Amino acid sequence: MHKMKVRDLAKMIDHSLLHPTMTDADLRSGCELAAKYACATVCIKPYAVSLAKELLAEADCDICAVAGFPHGNSHTAIIVAEAELACDEGAAEIDIVANTGKVLGGEWDYVTAELKAVNEAVVAKGAILKVIFENDFVQEEHIVQLCKICSDLDIAFVKTSTGYGFVKQDNGMYSYKGATLPHIQLMREHSKTGVQIKAAGGVKNLDDLLRVRELGCTRVGATATVEILKEAKVRFGSEY
Repeated sequence: MHKMKVRDLAKMIDHSLLHPTMTDADLRSGCELAAKYACATVCIKPYAVSLAKELLAEADCDICAVAGFPHGNSHTAIIVAEAELACDEGAAEIDIVANTGKVLGGEWDYVTAELKAVNEAVVAKGAILKVIFENDFVQEEHIVQLCKICSDLDIAFVKTSTGYGFVKQDNGMYSYKGATLPHIQLMREHSKTGVQIKAAGGVKNLDDLLRVRELGCTRVGATATVEILKEAKVRFGSEY
């Protein structure tokens, strides 16, 4: 049986530093943490990419920036420009959000054209693109169609959620489900083999990470990075 090192689990994690209340001091400490654990990337706000590049210069950890985040409502040209600037400043990966209103309105030509434009711009910069569906906002038929579009465009990753797709409940409070197992299964089933899956929103512990990994996810977005990796070391030792 293949033995996976705890370090390999770290290489599944995009350490998320996207909460709007995070200060630059928070971003600095988050980058230092991601460097310490050699995460796949630190996923950071666009304005802080240059800061992350400085802090991660000697680290085994790439930079992922978001663009048009968290709702995907910007003009296509703005999303492209934001993504290109992030790449120029050091980002190796870009996460964007499919325009939910256009998805729900069935305006698939618009959605396709936008994703194509951003993907081509990002790839031309030597980076890769992840497209967030925000599954809490859409239905299964929309997820299936988005998977087809991303597969046709050879987009590197499809992603479940931003972590901020809050839905108003009957009691007036807002909540979200984030990465659910049925949605991950649906995304894996309807994405071609070369398209990877990222689970984000609700991956809070080692068991969550292992569950989504079993369903085919190769990357997760997480804020509980330390807790996940410490738990892995305790449970499995250096490898399992």
